Amino acid sequence: MAGRIPQAFIDDLLERTDLVEVVDRRVPLRKAGRNYTARCPFHDEKTPSFSVNPDKQFFYCFGCGAGGNAISFVMDFDRVDFPQAVETLAHLAGLEVPREERAHEAPARQRQRDIYELLQAAADFYREQLRSHPQRQRAIDYLKQRGVSGEIVRDFGIGFAPPGWDNLLRALGQDEKSRQLLLEGGMLVQRETGDGGGSERLYDRFRDRLMFPILDNRGRVIAFGGRVLSDQDKPKYLNSPETPVFHKGRELYGLYQARRAQRQPRRLVVVEGYMDVVALAQQGIPYAVATLGTATSSEHLQKIFRHCSDVVFCFDGDRAGRQAAQRALDAALPVLEDGRAAHFLFLPEGDDPDSLVRKVGQTEFERLLDLAQPLETYLFDSAAEGLDLQSLEGRARFSRQAAPLIARLPEGVFKQLMLDALAERTGISRSALEALLQPREAGPEPAIDAPPVRGPRNRPVQRTPLPVRAAVQRDPLLYAIGLLLLHPRLGSRGRPEQFQHLQGEAAQLLCELLQQLHRRPESSTSMLLGSFHGQPWSDYISRALRQTVFVPDEGAEQELSDTLRHLQRGRLQQQVAERVEQLRNRPYAELSQEEKQEIWQLLRQQHLD
Repeated sequence: MAGRIPQAFIDDLLERTDLVEVVDRRVPLRKAGRNYTARCPFHDEKTPSFSVNPDKQFFYCFGCGAGGNAISFVMDFDRVDFPQAVETLAHLAGLEVPREERAHEAPARQRQRDIYELLQAAADFYREQLRSHPQRQRAIDYLKQRGVSGEIVRDFGIGFAPPGWDNLLRALGQDEKSRQLLLEGGMLVQRETGDGGGSERLYDRFRDRLMFPILDNRGRVIAFGGRVLSDQDKPKYLNSPETPVFHKGRELYGLYQARRAQRQPRRLVVVEGYMDVVALAQQGIPYAVATLGTATSSEHLQKIFRHCSDVVFCFDGDRAGRQAAQRALDAALPVLEDGRAAHFLFLPEGDDPDSLVRKVGQTEFERLLDLAQPLETYLFDSAAEGLDLQSLEGRARFSRQAAPLIARLPEGVFKQLMLDALAERTGISRSALEALLQPREAGPEPAIDAPPVRGPRNRPVQRTPLPVRAAVQRDPLLYAIGLLLLHPRLGSRGRPEQFQHLQGEAAQLLCELLQQLHRRPESSTSMLLGSFHGQPWSDYISRALRQTVFVPDEGAEQELSDTLRHLQRGRLQQQVAERVEQLRNRPYAELSQEEKQEIWQLLRQQHLD
């Protein structure tokens, strides 16, 4: 169904929907005071930490941090996209979902649908070539050699791009529109002929390769990966380029099949190649995924953690594998909230997941997965590599390398335990380690020509350095955002223009949230969460809710007022610093008596702040 769903309909649907009923249909709830609780459906746990607030129509898990409204719950639990979740709730409410098409969006949406259709036709073409092309036997022999059954070939839609420059072009590019769509979908390459006439030639991007269709979360073909049939040919793997329907930094090969095989997988295994995913599925391990020629990103991991609470990075034990693991560690740290876990498995030299699982079988491979290094072990081992931890210098360098990594973890119990572990390994106190995590606050420098302050007998007074203020564990921006989301009636306490001086995406979210609350003061928590769905702020919203979900209703107003005043004070401090800098850039002798008095008052104000 084409068209955008009007925001007014979404708001009305959320107002009509009882979140308790929606959740209870899928997860049995138990009354607990004013709320309802259950064991979280989004991560493994033994004691209930999942809570539904019927007043705010909002759910939250104190274990893994999952939270949202009825739409986001259906999306995560039913594994569907936003329009499908709205359709599901509308059906329960007996409503028809209206659609509106913006004039400038209609052609682009139609173009996307045409690309999807042509990519599906390309997948059908490649599957047919594996069944009927005269040279198909080479591809069939290769699959048999790798132990891949016909059932797995069917489940993953594997096909064959035969040799030749224009097989797909001749089959599907019968008119100018089709050829242009194949080009936009990444299936054709356009090059100048080199005859000097400026003419261009179109030819198939994938030739003489085993073809792996890449599917989105709805099972639509969005791209392809092609593997050579002989390891002597280069490049070994060839992926579709970026297109209007494919962004390789967001997609994971095999995720759709993994979700079909296991509704709630205990873990997902990240490997490096298409054949690794297929080989593991062949051996009874259907929960492997692969990145598409890019390093593992935080966006990949957010997608993984929506389906399970544990990820295992499975890499070769060589230098390239170690580098890939380091990049995976960097991506995992910012998203490793409490309730999530990451592990690292390095394979014996000369083996990849494909070869090893065929050698040792499912049981032994899963045993290796169970024994994979926890993230904390890998982090500390990699930070200590090449250092003598028996020496003071070695422990100092170790703490300097490990502390910034720990600082990137979200606030929570796991981060505190990591600090405790680092303190135990180095013998450095927790307070000293926390100081390493805090940015240093430089005090104001004295004016170059300013006279020293003098005390009795005209002796210079030795200034006592001001103590560096301890960093507040709570992020004031996220704290304000969370309070506004959970208590929308307080939106009148702040105005967007008061915070436009703040930098970063969280500041943008705060301003956008305040603007929305001023435009629509009747907004509820559920409506706000729905309106921000699909925007690039989901991580900030999750972290904001984690910081504020325990704040009682009766204390929320004062907490918000204090936090907004703190954020505004930062602007005043910035203005003071700018004025001080403006005065100090002039020779002291040229300043008037009033300006000299002003600069000392401003410097004193900076100290007091």
